[in-house]
Amino acid sequence: MLHSILGAYTCYRPDVGYVQGMSFIAAVLILNLDTEDAFIAFSNLLNKPCQMAFFRVDHGLMLTYFAAFEVFFEENLPKLFAHFKKNNLTPDIYLIDWIFTLYSKSLPLDLACRIWDVFCRDGEEFLFRTALGVLKLFEDILTKMDFIHMAQLLTRLPDHLPAEEFFACIATIQMQSRNKKWAQVLAALQKDSRETEKGSPPPRH
Repeated sequence: MLHSILGAYTCYRPDVGYVQGMSFIAAVLILNLDTEDAFIAFSNLLNKPCQMAFFRVDHGLMLTYFAAFEVFFEENLPKLFAHFKKNNLTPDIYLIDWIFTLYSKSLPLDLACRIWDVFCRDGEEFLFRTALGVLKLFEDILTKMDFIHMAQLLTRLPDHLPAEEFFACIATIQMQSRNKKWAQVLAALQKDSRETEKGSPPPRH
């Protein structure tokens, strides 16, 4: 079933093809749906702006998503944000894998499925809110680590996470910065990026 879904998708979207990480998403769907419905759900999940940006490796748009994430990172976890900056730990090191697989590789299956439920309801914003929840959960540990150990922890999260504490951390994350919500911050950064490409300096927000 897994090969059938991935093979069908490469025929359906040859412009995207197969990208490492897709199999984790397809596997979760196969556990819950028959092949036809799993393929439809798989295609719909990937046919979203954020997923397309990552799976098509649109570097410019990926950088914009990282920049938007860092706005809310600094807003919610300023101490940890400063520690990451000091150690040059950038979001791409840990976020790419989380977004590629919708957390189905990095988190236990039951937690990943709960995240999918809210993601399907709230959209891409919740993926980044979840990322901040992970950072908040491990904030005390991370602030005592150097670059190597932080990267190792975030790219291979513990097999057993305290579920209720984890979702409580996610619940405390505020996705609003200077009265702007996620979509507004992302749109402003995308506009800045387009203007920079045209050669005009972006406005100050």
